[in-house]
Amino acid sequence: MKRHVFLLVYLVVWLTACSKSSSGGGGGNSGGGGNTPTPVVPIVTLAPGWKYSATLSINFPSGMQAFSFDTIFNGRKVKAFCVAFDPSNGRFDFKPVVSSTARTTSQFAAAESGLVYVAINGGFYGGNQSYSLIKYNGTTSAANIKALTRLFNGSNTTYYPTRAAFGITATGAPTTAWVYSVGAGNDNIYSYPAPSPNAEGSAPQAVPSESFPAGGSPWSAVSAIGGSPMLLRGGAVRISDTEELISINNTTSRPRSALGYTAAGRVVLLAVEGDNSSAGYPGINLSDLASMLGSLGCTDAINLDGGGSTSLVIGNQLTVRPGDNGVERPVISALLIKQK
Repeated sequence: MKRHVFLLVYLVVWLTACSKSSSGGGGGNSGGGGNTPTPVVPIVTLAPGWKYSATLSINFPSGMQAFSFDTIFNGRKVKAFCVAFDPSNGRFDFKPVVSSTARTTSQFAAAESGLVYVAINGGFYGGNQSYSLIKYNGTTSAANIKALTRLFNGSNTTYYPTRAAFGITATGAPTTAWVYSVGAGNDNIYSYPAPSPNAEGSAPQAVPSESFPAGGSPWSAVSAIGGSPMLLRGGAVRISDTEELISINNTTSRPRSALGYTAAGRVVLLAVEGDNSSAGYPGINLSDLASMLGSLGCTDAINLDGGGSTSLVIGNQLTVRPGDNGVERPVISALLIKQK
């Protein structure tokens, strides 16, 4: 008899536990089975409108997250995506890549061996030549453009701009600088605390060197990608398009790509959709791009090639709709963030 009572009590306890589990009791999800998922703590500041994307982040390891934005920003409808990651935890390989023939950002990612988490288009180019820095593990494949032609007193004149670049040091710390490859080759990269003060319509400044502009020193980045212009520097908006001699529809709404980092050392890859009139997303200008990066906690950031070149690929998924009538544009360089 005692044995029967024991079995009856055991059965009642077991059924009660099952009932609580299926009804969401004991901390479970009130909508049905299981416990409430632990809320995701964003690794960067999220301004209003930004949302963590569990779908885009599904294959990311700890220390990397994806976010989306689809609402009004500074008076216009904006759609954007960003990926943030912590380069100091040793899980990620920051790999700029360049090709002798143009390929899409998706193709750059697909051709890479190993696991690529995210890819974004790189800097500027013409024909099959990169005009922006590409450096990986100490090897420089392309320099930021060292000389260009602008009008001065009605004549074509050579200028020597120090353009923006974004790099990762040997310790995994992100860094930005105005840089120039000093001398005949591309490997002697110097960084400067301020850009060479060039301006179209004014006489060109001297060729950058170890002593000009003032305060220059060998740049510590072991892997780096160039762009233009600088957007944020030391926590303040610093759009140095005049000094960098870059005109890319700076004040009009276009698709944009950018790269920044926060005070905590988190790297942020940002792509803003645009040139899609039927979808209602015109894009943003450089000033708003800098503001958006600041709203994500970035203290330093550079602009990458934009317009139809803008592309952000997560896994094998294209995020922003390409500006070239929905077709991804072949480019010369890209930045891959992959498994180390």
